[in-house]
Amino acid sequence: MPSIANKFNRLGTELAVTCARYSRKPNCVHLLAVSKRQPVAVMRKAYAAGQRAFGENYVQEALDKREQLQDLDIQWHFIGPIQSNKTRDIANSFDWVHSIDRAKVAERLSAQRNPALAPLNVCVQVNLSGEKSKSGVTLGEAEALCSLIATLPNLRLRGLMAIPAPLDTLEEQRACFLPLRLEFERLQTLFPGLDTLSIGMSADFEAAIAEGSTMVRIGTALFGARPG
Repeated sequence: MPSIANKFNRLGTELAVTCARYSRKPNCVHLLAVSKRQPVAVMRKAYAAGQRAFGENYVQEALDKREQLQDLDIQWHFIGPIQSNKTRDIANSFDWVHSIDRAKVAERLSAQRNPALAPLNVCVQVNLSGEKSKSGVTLGEAEALCSLIATLPNLRLRGLMAIPAPLDTLEEQRACFLPLRLEFERLQTLFPGLDTLSIGMSADFEAAIAEGSTMVRIGTALFGARPG
């Protein structure tokens, strides 16, 4: 089986080739390693290979990992659904939050963020597929939530995030991402700090990069199937 280092290097090459294929600038797409349910030892191997940004879905799991990995200079991203009773831990234990989907959560994160810390980098989650099982605002609601976040003192609005329903072909995937890219570009004219389009996972990152992704969230292609 390929080592984590080999997978990391191979994935980096694949991302670079994909960027070139769609005339994207080199290194314009950042890799977020989705490490939920991955052992700390595996994360250490990814870190040793050069990975610095890790995405977690579960608050308590992430807190435990932070404690065990405090010797490493990791950038912690929260990418899962946000429960109101978890906002204090999320506000103070992460550098980024990708999954803000309602005003109440944004307000709580800002109010509970330690002002001694840098502002929390945040993305608004958009539900592209209209699935009731997925969090996120509609495309039409994204601007209003961005406007609110822009007024909150301890948050820094960075972009949009989406987790679309699985689609089989590159063309279908691109067609799904396209409206989000267009809305992202429109919102950039209103919010100058908007610089992050967090789309693309192991099965659809080519389509995401083709449609302007600046951050792909990769788990399986880097770590293999999640244990448990």
